[in-house]
Amino acid sequence: MLRRLLTALTLLATLALGGCGYNDFQRLDEATKSAWAEVLNQYQRRADLIPNVVATVKGEANFEQETLTKVVEARAKATSIQATPELINNPEAFQKFQAAQGELSGALSRLLVVTENYPNLKANQGFQDLRVQLEGTENRITVARNRYIKAVQDYNVLARSFPSNLTAMVFGYAAKPNFTVQNEAQISAPPAVSFEKPASK
Repeated sequence: MLRRLLTALTLLATLALGGCGYNDFQRLDEATKSAWAEVLNQYQRRADLIPNVVATVKGEANFEQETLTKVVEARAKATSIQATPELINNPEAFQKFQAAQGELSGALSRLLVVTENYPNLKANQGFQDLRVQLEGTENRITVARNRYIKAVQDYNVLARSFPSNLTAMVFGYAAKPNFTVQNEAQISAPPAVSFEKPASK
């Protein structure tokens, strides 16, 4: 009799957990972790390319040192933030990480614009190959970020909807921070490149 009662209670608990979204939380939480790992993978790929870009550009005589320095500093700042899986559950840390990556994107865009003024760099096949890799990585970052945004959106809808929000409160499934659109248009816009020489004074 006791065994039947325990079996029935276990079955009811299983059905209750399944019906209140517990299993969905597990699935969507793993989906956000997976999507986040891909974002980090693409950011790391970009960070790994930058030293080669900087080394190549440094070889160009009279290259604008300030632009180069800003890229190096932005990379150092972006890579100094430890991007652990827990970062996606900490809104403040996530915002700092996002801001640092945004600064690096902006610094790289400015660097690529400036390189257009140096014919030797434009003719340097090694630099052009690096530039293509860098631009391809930026595209991959955009795709990975969009997948992460969607994964977090699905998770957060579950965390805020009734009755699954009750399960979220009981088991501590808080809404996750997401990439914001603040300065997103500016960061993602391709740099405007002008091939016109400035007017002589």
